[in-house]
Parts: sequence; structure tokens; C-alpha cells
Amino acid sequence: MGKIRVGFGYDVHQLKEGYDFWLGGIQIPFEKGAVGHSDADVLIHVICDALLGAANMRDIGFHFSDTDPQYKGIDSKILLKDVMLLLREKGYQVGNIDSTICLQLPKINPHIPEMKKCLAEVMGIDEEDISIKATTTEKLGFVGRQEGVSAYCAVLIEKK
Repeated sequence: MGKIRVGFGYDVHQLKEGYDFWLGGIQIPFEKGAVGHSDADVLIHVICDALLGAANMRDIGFHFSDTDPQYKGIDSKILLKDVMLLLREKGYQVGNIDSTICLQLPKINPHIPEMKKCLAEVMGIDEEDISIKATTTEKLGFVGRQEGVSAYCAVLIEKK
């Protein structure tokens, strides 16, 4: 058996009217969208952070700075592909991904199969290795007031 490592990611993005809402690599219809330097896909960002952390390769901001104009408005799927290349260069493969999105509205449960399919294609892994869960905060805090979205992610990677 190869070396097994775990990683954890957490991210938050503000929600505002007039922005597209990207989550898990797909656009979800909603009157608000996440604000960020890139497309602000909070789920992809936590997956990237968890993978990079597991491989002891710092974080998403280290590799793709939010002050670098080349990343302004970038599709986060491109960042995820690059993270997967970095992992594979170090000899790692993904064991599994377990993520939770915290969002009051819109309800994302109907979108989870499409997100899993998209992420699996981008990462070159099986959909079965990606878990996406959703929860609200029962109208408490910034998530409950629909001011933002947050996500958590744990990953397991192993050396081939």
C-alpha cells in the first residue's frame, strides 16, 4: 500500500445580485451569484485547497493568486485541472472527496448529480469517489441571511 494522506478545505464567498452562480463546475440559476476574483466557485475552491493541503503543497491562493490578472474571472474548472496535474506530478491519486455546501437558497440537491459528473470529468476520477452534501444554517448567520455561501471538504489521496 502507498502513502495515504488526508486534506481539508474551507471557503466562503459573498452572494450578490448581478453575478452568475457557479457551483461544482456548473451554473445554477439564481438571482444572486458568488463574488470573487475568479468565477467564485466555492465548491471547486475547497476541493483544490483540500487536495493541495493533503499533498503538502500550500493552498489555492499560493498557486493562483487573487491579485494576478490572469486569473480574473477564470473558470475554476481550469484551476482544478491544474491542481490535479500538480498532484499527479508528485505521484498522488485521489482516493475520495467528501464535501458539504452550506447555502440557504437555492436548493442544490437537484443539481448534485450534474456537479458530480462535471467534477469527475474535470478531475479524471469516478463519480463514485465524489460526495457532495448540502445543508442550510436554519436561517442563522451570513449563510442563513443569504449573504454568502460556504463549503467544507475532506479528501484522501495516496501515492501510487
